[in-house]
Amino acid sequence: MNGFRRGFIVFLSTGAFSGYAPVMPGTAGTVAGVFFYLLLSHFHLPVYLLLTVLFIFFSILISDKAEHVFSKKDPPEVVIDEIAGYLITMATFSSEWKYVIGGFVLFRIMDVFKPFPANRINEKVKGGCGIVLDDVVAGVYANLCLQAARVFF
Repeated sequence: MNGFRRGFIVFLSTGAFSGYAPVMPGTAGTVAGVFFYLLLSHFHLPVYLLLTVLFIFFSILISDKAEHVFSKKDPPEVVIDEIAGYLITMATFSSEWKYVIGGFVLFRIMDVFKPFPANRINEKVKGGCGIVLDDVVAGVYANLCLQAARVFF
């Protein structure tokens, strides 16, 4: 793999290098996800959902290549999966700060604790799918919690 292609994969997979944060790279990657969400939040819901699904597939491809670049399984520097998970978390929500912050907190909780089946995916599924899909599941759980909070509060 040439230097440019390798650098491009590193840039994308690390969420514009946010995954190199010295502490809590996943949290730093989710912050990058907030900025990406704010860009996409202006689209109508069907377009947002289509772009999110395309981003998930793209993330799987990039994460798979990043495992080879970093020569390890699920490298902590790779945070494109956090961006994908946060986009799922925020599906159907406006960009009001209460939702942006609430979604951030809930997604981080779900990503850290990895409720079933996210934990199984994280343990059993290899490559880019394993890296990304556990965060997608965490994003679904966070979205459902945020939906409940919107109803009850």
